[in-house]
Amino acid sequence: MDGKFIMILCDIGNSKVDFYSDEKIWSLSLKEFEKYSAKERVYYINVNYLFDEKLKKDENFVDISEYFEFDTIYQGIGIDRVAACYTVKDGIVVDAGSAITVDVMNNSVHLGGYILPGINAYEKCYSSISPILNHKINPNFLVDALPQKTSDAVAYGAIKSILLMLKDTSRDKNLYFTGGDGQFFSKFFKKSIYDRALIFRGMKKVLYEKGIRC
Repeated sequence: MDGKFIMILCDIGNSKVDFYSDEKIWSLSLKEFEKYSAKERVYYINVNYLFDEKLKKDENFVDISEYFEFDTIYQGIGIDRVAACYTVKDGIVVDAGSAITVDVMNNSVHLGGYILPGINAYEKCYSSISPILNHKINPNFLVDALPQKTSDAVAYGAIKSILLMLKDTSRDKNLYFTGGDGQFFSKFFKKSIYDRALIFRGMKKVLYEKGIRC
């Protein structure tokens, strides 16, 4: 390693745990993370309260949520949303995971945002209404064609509602997508950027500001 410090970052969510180091990203399930023991220093953000005690007991885990100085009047914003927005001066930040969070940045000021169900949540919603609506959402259907079968009607209702909300919010602004379904949604917009590591870039930036560097 020639004395180089390898920084490990960790984003603990409600459905999985993502790690980042040396431009590489890997994930653990929540069950796998329960048994995970850090051998190196890990800088993390966490929105899953179930792991609060585990993290407090492991001295190798360093919570960096308090490092962020984020200009917003939004009450109760998740630290994952803050990190995702932290490197965006102007634009719409979309984290499309189990939930889809949408945040508006203007001149490095957070103007507000909203939360939509993710694709899996839409599927569960439809199936709870009727077994007839229990369909996996097909990402290959045509959103510009009126559906002619139930499976496409389910997909159309879910995807189109998300796209119309994003279109109304974005206007002529750039959209910055991240999250498991971020790449899928990004293809519907000309002024879009997909960055799987967007949250980690925000974490790296705040650590750099605090004098902690790779």
